Parts: sequence; structure tokens; C-alpha cells
Amino acid sequence: MAFILTFLGKGGTGRTTIAIAAAKKLASQGKRVLLVGQDSSPAFGLALGTPIGSDPQEIAPNLSAVQLQTTTLLERSWDEVKKLEAQYLRTPFFTNVFGQELGVFPGLDELLALNALREFNQSNRYDTIVYDGTGDQNTLRMIGTAEVASWYIRRFRQVFVDSDLGRTLSPFIQPVASAILTNANFAGDNFAQPTGQVNDLLEQGKQAVNDPKRMAAYLVTTEDEGAIAAAKYLWGSAQQVGLTVGGVLLNRSTDASALDEAFQPLPVSTIPVQPVNDWQPLIDALPEFNRASEAPRPIAVNVAERKVSLFLPGFDKKQVKLTQYGTEITIEAGDQRRNIDLPPALRGQPVSGAKFQDGYLIISF
Repeated sequence: MAFILTFLGKGGTGRTTIAIAAAKKLASQGKRVLLVGQDSSPAFGLALGTPIGSDPQEIAPNLSAVQLQTTTLLERSWDEVKKLEAQYLRTPFFTNVFGQELGVFPGLDELLALNALREFNQSNRYDTIVYDGTGDQNTLRMIGTAEVASWYIRRFRQVFVDSDLGRTLSPFIQPVASAILTNANFAGDNFAQPTGQVNDLLEQGKQAVNDPKRMAAYLVTTEDEGAIAAAKYLWGSAQQVGLTVGGVLLNRSTDASALDEAFQPLPVSTIPVQPVNDWQPLIDALPEFNRASEAPRPIAVNVAERKVSLFLPGFDKKQVKLTQYGTEITIEAGDQRRNIDLPPALRGQPVSGAKFQDGYLIISF
């Protein structure tokens, strides 16, 4: 599995330039690197000095690049949907619908990009994937898709199973499914098999996001007050999707003293203004990205002390809302919401207290 590296920050702070330099740095260290650009405009190719297509192409030793094209990804994904449909349905009905005629819904770009990253990762062709996305809340929502989707499945599946409608339909699901599906073998809970398979896939995605040795982000900012505020907000929001932030890159500056306190305990690297088309000084100024695992983890569970600690930098207690339902607690901070499925030892235990301490929300049971 590859290590996936991405950058978060306000537009105009130089995220794409940093991403390219990071890819070059990692490739120079002998790692097989894929640079993935989300921006489909010509700017990505101009920054690299060569046109980039929708399939990975080698642009330097150990370094390949690809520019995601949503329409191309949609066509390919639709073909996969039709293959699955033909495999599992007795009478496929998407046969006469073609990917070339499908429109692009808002938000579909990120979902298709997420699937592309998953496929690049599973190809085992790369040691590191550098993803140059939008670097904002849209990127974080994309990365948090597995977490959110798994909650919807376990929450609504149980709601439906417990409802009068679910109990009424349950006896008919097996015969109906057998009439429609090529392979239908639901035993006991008629919903357990399909939702279980999807949950397994989502769990793999969650584990990848939550492991800083497999995925991490770095904040990119300038000395601009708005850029600094955006970086701090994205830092806290990243914790809500379980993504570890490994450090801060202060672009176009040589003095990090103004940021040291604001982003404690993250290391801050300064990136001086670089000569045009001279990448080496920029590459030399970048940190070692394999040290992201030393940064604070988004969540820690201490069953012995009956505590759950969430790292929420950039937020205070007035901006955080905590609710408990069944076996889960929900943390709302800023424009992000995280549902935490408690370990068995804490399930059913009421929250006895919560406090903010050194950037952590510590919940006691």
C-alpha cells in the first residue's frame, strides 16, 4: 500500500507548487511516486512543464503524474457498474445507458477522485501518492467519505430493520432477491450480508485515513492573516475526519516565529520565495514527510481510564457540540461532524463529563 500525502490550505497559498515539489523530493529519494492533480485546467501541466493526461505517465525517473478528468473517470466507473450489474443481476437494466451521456452532479468529482486514489493505491505500483486536490473542506469530506458512509449504513440499516416497514418487507426480501439477483443467499438477517460487505470495504478506507503511516496532510499557508486562519480551521476539521496533519509549510517566508505558537505542537517549515523554474531550493526547504506519524493523533481511547480524547485544535468549547446516542457519540465542531462508535467496554455508558485541555476534548464515561 502507498503512503498518500495531500496538502490543505487557502487558495493562492501555493499548494500545487508545494505538491509538485514534494513529489519531486520523494522521487529523488528513490520512491515510486504518483502525482495526482484534481484541477483539470491546463495550469497543472504548465506548472509541471509538460502536458499531463488522464492516465499516469512517467515524467521523470520514479515520478509519474496524472490529471484527473471527471468525465473520463465517470465513463470508466459506469463501465464497472455495468459489469457488476451483469455479474449479479439476472436481467441487467443499465445495458442501454452509456457513460458518455451521463452528466456530472455536484460533488461527483470528489467521489470519483476518491475511487481513482483507491485504484492507484491498490495497483501497488507506487510507494507514495501525492494528491493535489482542492485542499479545503471538499477534500476533507472526500477523505472522510468512508467514515460518514459507514455511519449512514449502520444507523439507517438498524432503523429500517426495527421499523414496521422493515419487519413487513423482511420475509419477502429473500424470494425477491433470489428472483432478481444471480447469487442471493441471505441467511437470518436479510440485510446483514450486503451491508456487511460494504462495511468491510468502508472499514478498510477508514483504517487507511486513520493511519498516519498510510495517509497524512500538511497545512500550507502564507503570512496572510486569512490564510493562517483558514489553515487553523482546516487543521481542526482534518481531525474530525481522522486525518493526521503532520506539519505546517509557511510559504514565501523565512520567519516562522509568528506561527510557532498558533500551530503548536506542529513543526513549521519556512519556504522562501523561489526563482522561477528552479525547483531545487524549494525541494530542499521541504520537511521529511515520513515524520507525520509523530504529530498528535486525532483520537485516542483509554478504556482503562474510561476516556476518549479528541484532538481539536483551532476550536474552543463554545464551538463544539457533544451528543450521545446508543453506542455512539457525535462530535460537532465547525462545519464537520464525527460519529464515534465506542468500544464495547464503553458502550451504553453515559457521558459523565467533558473538558477542553491543551487542544484536546476529553470525554469521560
